[in-house]
Amino acid sequence: MLVRQLHRAASATDYNWDDVAVTAMAVPVRVLLWVLVLYLALEIYPVAETLQAFLAQAYDTALVVLLAWFLQRLIHGVEEELLCETRGTRQSADKATVRAAAKLVRFVLWITAGLMILQSLGVSISGLLAFGGIGGIAVGFAAKDLLANFFGGLSVYLDRPFTAGDWIRSPDKSIEGTVEDIGWRLTRIRTFDQRPLYVPNSTFLQISVENPSRMLNRRIYETIGLRYQDAALMAPVVTQVKEMLRNHPEIDQSRTLIVNFVSFGPSSLDFFVYTFTKTTDWVTYHEIKQDVMLKILDIIHANGGDVAFPTQTLQLEHIAPEGEA
Repeated sequence: MLVRQLHRAASATDYNWDDVAVTAMAVPVRVLLWVLVLYLALEIYPVAETLQAFLAQAYDTALVVLLAWFLQRLIHGVEEELLCETRGTRQSADKATVRAAAKLVRFVLWITAGLMILQSLGVSISGLLAFGGIGGIAVGFAAKDLLANFFGGLSVYLDRPFTAGDWIRSPDKSIEGTVEDIGWRLTRIRTFDQRPLYVPNSTFLQISVENPSRMLNRRIYETIGLRYQDAALMAPVVTQVKEMLRNHPEIDQSRTLIVNFVSFGPSSLDFFVYTFTKTTDWVTYHEIKQDVMLKILDIIHANGGDVAFPTQTLQLEHIAPEGEA
């Protein structure tokens, strides 16, 4: 009855956090009721002293388990509420932080609950902690790689260089693909040929990682050569290409836009195009780049010029034979 009344009161408010708390306590409170009933039954109907002492000890342990169970459900509810779509779109890095914090709190909760349960069962916690301190050194040396991977995963969760769904690559190692899962020991990456790549988390403590998924724009950077006989066309071509890019609907005008004659090549007069698209989508970017390149080609042809290709000019010098004037 109490739980039902709490549910009605929580549903009548505009806030969701009271619903989360009531939902988390609903099942543990019902179980707690039966634990209290059994405890009162032991007080009213005494049984054998040994059995009664055991059941009293079990009562303390049950209370600790129920409290930990309630907190576990509360943490899960808070995590679900923070990640709920009704709270608006969140960045992938923010979602990773929420999940990492929830995992860490659950880990601390159950470690603490385990120590309390041992204490309720009569195990000396001080001796256990002292033994753990000594044994921890030996375990640390034996499992240094495991611990390195754990702290590597923790640093990924806290620093948020990438999260599940991001496309990442490393200039230091042959790592490139889409992140599928970040565990405490391994990160699973799906490469572009659809093969799973399992990377120990300690690797990310030692390498540089690029995250193209967080790009703001994609860059078009191309060098185009005109024939030497079209030298007089360089100035109008450069001007018209720049004007075309300034009027292109898919080019970001807030970014750097450069079109300039840059060099006398071996067989061409070179100018380069440096600009950024509004989109970061890989397929759409190439469609825009193709459109830009075709329009540049049209501008060159409209001015009567053409794109250069590698050529060599061989100059033959006539040498007069000996004795010839």
